[in-house]
Amino acid sequence: MKYPLSPDVKPEFCTTGSFMRLPAENEDARVAIVGLPFDTAASFRVGARFAPQAIRQSSMTLFPYHPVLRVFPFEETNAIDIGDVPVIPHNIHRSYGLMEETVLGLMKQHIIPIALGGDHSVTLANLRAAAKVYGPVAMIHFDAHTDTWDTYYEEKYWHGSTFIRAHEEGLLQNEKVFQIGIRGTLNHPGDIRSSTDLGYNLITTQELKARGIADVVAEIREKIGDTPCFLTFDIDFVDPSCAPGTGTLEVGGPTSFETLEMVRSLTGFNFIGFDLVEVLPPYDPAQITSLLAATIVHDFTGLAALQIAAKHKKTVAETK
Repeated sequence: MKYPLSPDVKPEFCTTGSFMRLPAENEDARVAIVGLPFDTAASFRVGARFAPQAIRQSSMTLFPYHPVLRVFPFEETNAIDIGDVPVIPHNIHRSYGLMEETVLGLMKQHIIPIALGGDHSVTLANLRAAAKVYGPVAMIHFDAHTDTWDTYYEEKYWHGSTFIRAHEEGLLQNEKVFQIGIRGTLNHPGDIRSSTDLGYNLITTQELKARGIADVVAEIREKIGDTPCFLTFDIDFVDPSCAPGTGTLEVGGPTSFETLEMVRSLTGFNFIGFDLVEVLPPYDPAQITSLLAATIVHDFTGLAALQIAAKHKKTVAETK
C-alpha cells in the first residue's frame, strides 16, 4: 500500500493519528514528522502542546501530490511520522534534552526532521541537535517577533529568547540568519537591535511587502548558498485573519496565499531540518490555523523532496 493515503482512498475522518496517515517506520525514510508538544515556555496564551495532533488531524484533508512544486513529497521521501516526543510539561531543560535526543537521532541517519511544535522554545533543542551533526548552521526564520529578547521576569529560557540563546551557544552562522516578517509594537527600539547587533539579517513585514518575495529570496539564496540550513516557522508570521489560533497575535501580516508563495519559493537550499511552531488549537475553532500549518508542512516535505532528488541527480552524474 502506498503512503500517504489520499482522502479519496479512505475518508478524512478515518485517521490513524499520524500526519496524512503516514507509517511510523520505513527503512528508506528521508523525512520524518515528529511532534514536540511543549508549551511551558510561553509567555501569554498556552495550548501549543495540543498542536501536533491538531495539525495531523487537519492534514487528513490534503492530497498526496503538490501541484506547485510538482512532486509527490511523501512518497518520494518515504516519509514517516514517529509520533510525539514524551516531553516533561513542567521542566524545560529536561524536555530540551528529550527533544534534542530524538531530533539528533534522525539527523544522524540523514533523515530530515519536520517538527511540529510546541512553542518557539523547542527550536533551541532542534538547533542544538543540528549543530552536533553539521556545526553552526544557517537559518531562515519566519516570525512576527525576533525572539532575541534576553530575559522575561528574569528567566533566560522562554519562547522569546530562543535565538539569543542559540547565538550564545554558537549554534548559528549569524551572517546567514534571516528573520522575516518582523512587525508589531515594541517596548523600545532596542528590541529590533537585539537581532541586528548579533549580525542577523532582519526583514520586516513592511520591507518584505515593498521589495517583493522574489527579491528577498534572491538575497537569502545568495548569502546562504549551500550551507546546511534550518527553517523555523512561527505561525504568527501570518496575519491573524488567516491564522487566529496562535499565542501572540500581530496584525498586518502576510495572507495565507502570500505565505505559501514565500515558502514554495525556497527551492535550492540545503535544508537539514524544519519546524513549525506556536499553533494553539484552543484558539482555532474553525481549524483554519491548523490547516494552514498542515499545508506548510506539506510544502516543507515538497522542498525536501526536490532537494533530495537534485542531490541524487548530481551524485548519479558524478559517477558517470
